[in-house]
Order: sequence, then structure tokens, then C-alpha cells
Amino acid sequence: MQFHEESSIGDRIARLRLRRKLTQEGLAERAGLSIDIVRKLEQGVRETARLTTLNALASALDVEPSLLVGQPTNFEVRDEGDRPSVLALRQAVSPVSDLLGEESDTEEPPTIAALQAALRSTEVIRREGRMGEIGSLLPQLIHDARAATRTYGSAEAAAAQSVLAEAYQVAATTLTALGKEDAAFTALERAREAAAKGDDPHLATVGVSSLAWVLTKQGRLADAERIATATAERIEPNFRSAPVELALWGVLLLRAATAAVRQGKRDTVRELLNLTSAAAAGMGTDRLDYATPFGPTNVGVAKVNFLVEMEECAEALRAARAVPDLASLPPTWRARFHVDRALAYAGLNKDDGALQALLTAERTAPEWMRYHSTSRRLVADLRGRERRRSSAVTELADRLNLDG
Repeated sequence: MQFHEESSIGDRIARLRLRRKLTQEGLAERAGLSIDIVRKLEQGVRETARLTTLNALASALDVEPSLLVGQPTNFEVRDEGDRPSVLALRQAVSPVSDLLGEESDTEEPPTIAALQAALRSTEVIRREGRMGEIGSLLPQLIHDARAATRTYGSAEAAAAQSVLAEAYQVAATTLTALGKEDAAFTALERAREAAAKGDDPHLATVGVSSLAWVLTKQGRLADAERIATATAERIEPNFRSAPVELALWGVLLLRAATAAVRQGKRDTVRELLNLTSAAAAGMGTDRLDYATPFGPTNVGVAKVNFLVEMEECAEALRAARAVPDLASLPPTWRARFHVDRALAYAGLNKDDGALQALLTAERTAPEWMRYHSTSRRLVADLRGRERRRSSAVTELADRLNLDG
């Protein structure tokens, strides 16, 4: 089911409601909302809605929340400026109301349970790399969590701060993936402040992991390695540590190794990989904490990535065949693994293998592929070095909006 990109939230709600033969009153009752909210949205009096409201309406209409906000094409890679969804993320991270000392919304914020449910509802689209939907849904969640931190008492305010910290971290990684590192750093600073006031002790570690990734993407490799290593040393688990603590420690070590391999520090990479392999083996299974996987599979995938970075392409392909349970990883992680396989094939001048791996990556996470710079460069290289362009390479390049 698709709607025209320019239709409003209210238009979409009205069309879906009519298809299900519901009155406005019936939809409001089924969603547990006031009739006034439904009317104002459908009449265009309100052009946006809280994620908690969208979740309730989507559940009542039996659709995903993202369908109500549309499928925006606001994250085209070739775009030179900030399209609406990127702008909305910037505004959510750095609202003008802060500078003016204003409270931007006097409406009662959602409950803590509703905020936490709203954050969880974004996890699927985050794992699948559906960036346009993240950009549409996340700003309102940040806005609502901020309002909750100002409104509620100490215990509930701390819980709201934890939601806010994680939402800022998601905003930071999203903005970085879109090349907006300046806004990402602001989001990470906000995340750190919120985590310090929150009730989840693990969010500070998750924030450092995100920062290390942002620094690596920026080319600040020594800084990324240093902050990840120092934090890992500080939180090093023992035999009494909970599995989540072991997983977060392992993720930090993988962040450090990623920065180290790009500095050509092969011995450091092998040492860190040995540590993470031992930790993953001790866990025995793959985990997904704070939307980040860790376990035997992710360590195996990381090893392939490091071997590709070290230009040990034949060894990378052998390691790829030994990865234990690829299906346990989120789609974006699996897609990145297939891109690494493609790079290894290309490094061995096996272009057909590279193309097939890229097509597998595209099937796994199509939107992620459209903005992933390494994938785009590799497709351009494959197209450029073919004597006779195959239709498959050309069609893939067209789908990625590559010029030439």
C-alpha cells in the first residue's frame, strides 16, 4: 500500500480509516485517543503527531507507524543540502526554544511506558536501515522525551532521561551515516548529558561506542581507538558480570579494532580480535543489546571486515564461509557483511562474485545500500572496469542513482 509522497498524515489517516469503514469516533475509540486529536489531524489543524499517538493510530488501523508519516525520499545521497527529515533531526537535537528559554510545548507529555514503547517501536526500522522513516519518527520522540524530563517527578524524569539519551544516540548515528557529523556530535553531547541523569547505567557505555563509530567515520582514528580502549579497560567485566556487560565490552573492543585496522596496526587488531572471540565464545550465543549485536556471529563478521581492510582477500572469503549464524544479525549488519565479501571478490578480480554479493546486500537492506558510500564506490568501480557493461551492473548502478 502506497500513498503520494505529498499527502499529509491526516490524509493518510482518513484514507486508511475509510478503507476500514471506521468513523472518526470509531477510530478514536479503537486507538484509545480523543476524537479531537483524530479530527485535528484529518482536518490539517495538526500536521504532526507524537510517536505514541502514531503507534496507537497505526495499531487501530493495522498498519506500521511509518506508513502514516509516509515513505520520504529525503535522504538521497546526491542531495547537497538538508532535506526536511535531516532538518527535522537537526531541529530536534538543537531546538531554538533552548536558546530563547521557552518551553516549546505545553501539552501533557506521554507516560514513561508510552515513551519506552515508542522507542522500542523504532528498533525494527533501525535494524533494517530504513533511514527516511527514522528521520520522520525520531524528532517527535526526542521532543516528547524532553517534555517528560521537565514534567515528571524524579524517578519518572530519570526514566525519561534514559529514553532521551538513547534517542539522541540513534539521531547521532543516523546523522553520521548521512554525512552530518557536526549535528551528530551535538546529539552525542546531549546523549551524554541525558545518560548522566538517567536510570540506565549502560547508556554511558553505549554512548562511547557510538562516539567511537562517529570518530572513525570522520577519520579521527587514533581518537576513536583511544576512547573505545580506555572505556573498555574501565568497564572490563569479570566472572560475575551480566551478559549485557560482557556484550557491551566486546562491542567497544570491536570499535577499537575497527579504528586500529584503518591505522595499519595489525598486531593490535589481532590482539583485540582474540579478546572479543574469547568473550563471544564464553557467551555461546548472539545477543542484541541497544540495537547492536555481539556474539560469535558478529565477531566472525568483524573478522571478515578486518581481513578485507588488511587486503587479505582470499583469507577474508575463507573466514566468511565460516561465519556461524548470519541470520541472527540485523539486516544492516548482514548487508555490510555481503559488501565486505564483494570487496574481497573485487580485490581478487572476481567481479562476478563481487556483483552477486552486492545484489545479496541490496536484497537484504535496500535503503541502506542507497546511502552506503562504500557500496556505491564499489558499484561504480565495477561498472567502470567492465569492457562490456552487464545489464545487472548497470541496473544496480541505476537503482543507487549513480551518474555515468
